[in-house]
Amino acid sequence: MLVFAQFGAGRIGAIHAGNLAASGTARLKHIVDVNGPAAAALAGKHGATVSDTAAALADPEVGAVIIASSTDTHADLVIAAAKAGKAIFCEKPIDLALRRVDAALAAVRAAGVPMLVGFNRRFDPSFAELHRRIGAGAIGTVEQVVVTSRDPGLPPIEYLKVSGGQFRDMTIHDFDMARWLLGEEPTEVFAWGAALVDPAVAAAGDIDSCMVLLRCASGRMAHINNSRRAAYGYDQRIEVHGSDGRLIAGNRVATTVEQADAQAVSSEKPLHFFLERYAEAYRIELAAFVDAVARGAPMPVGAEDGRQALVLAEAALRSLRENRPVKVAEVA
Repeated sequence: MLVFAQFGAGRIGAIHAGNLAASGTARLKHIVDVNGPAAAALAGKHGATVSDTAAALADPEVGAVIIASSTDTHADLVIAAAKAGKAIFCEKPIDLALRRVDAALAAVRAAGVPMLVGFNRRFDPSFAELHRRIGAGAIGTVEQVVVTSRDPGLPPIEYLKVSGGQFRDMTIHDFDMARWLLGEEPTEVFAWGAALVDPAVAAAGDIDSCMVLLRCASGRMAHINNSRRAAYGYDQRIEVHGSDGRLIAGNRVATTVEQADAQAVSSEKPLHFFLERYAEAYRIELAAFVDAVARGAPMPVGAEDGRQALVLAEAALRSLRENRPVKVAEVA
């Protein structure tokens, strides 16, 4: 049984702690968080101990860490965990600055420890099946990928001010999905963005709506569209067009019941937010991490995947600011 120390007792931390407790293949021993009451509540719920960073990493029984604390702590914790010889599960992004990401990845390579970056959407059963069918040649050669990702509403403005901006915080998931489904690294990025949901977002120096185009050396293309507002729920859809057909993965709904009457034919709205939409993906993601550590197998989403998604976010941000296509090599 793999023993964990977890950094972070907030919303994401609670998800991971609950999945650890239910896994049967892992055990949560330490919770570390600057918010003492939150750490104590989560530790008490799952039979763990509230610890500090040094004590958690010095524990020889601990074989792995989950880093689900605030983004500004990720890189330092990755470096410390790597030096302590622990397997690392780190939520996205590894850091908001590429130089800090590179320092963290250098520490991981030097220590020779495995690291997974938490791009949980790859583990969603529908998206994973779509990817499997691409690999099996179901639609021939991939030509276009369209990723739609829209939140049901804005997060607090105070959060947006420290999030790193829409591209690094929200679209980074979609950059990872585009890379994964294209099967090729994008070489050029063009982005449009605006604050259409709330002018306070623009005042905070951010956007809440964007469209991004990615182009690969082969000519393959991806289109990502994001909004921080969807009146009908959490909108998560993917379409992949290939030489022999297309694949679509749609929204998940509470039930598949459809009602037809004299007024309309209607069905359920999408699940409301990521906690419900990706609950199964989070469980599968953790199980995949534990399994890879146990077998000494490559991580299904490695540290370099985290870096490459951030590179695309940086290219999109530069494109938005300079109103031009940006070569990925300019920021890589």
